Amino acid sequence: MCRYRGQGKAHVQHLQTAIAVNIERLSALSPTGETSMPCRPTAFQNHLDQRRIPRTNSWRTLGT
Repeated sequence: MCRYRGQGKAHVQHLQTAIAVNIERLSALSPTGETSMPCRPTAFQNHLDQRRIPRTNSWRTLGT
């Protein structure tokens, strides 16, 4: 739900909300840039792990 009427004002509110969320996320990071907790595995990663199928650490390493 948007606080303001009009597409322009609603757009500005959405931008400000996105900025606030990003500031919150950045403030939660440690000074070294590392996250405090690793990400939880996805359902697909759990599927691979249960079947003992090796998976790469990053999709960027595929094909190299």
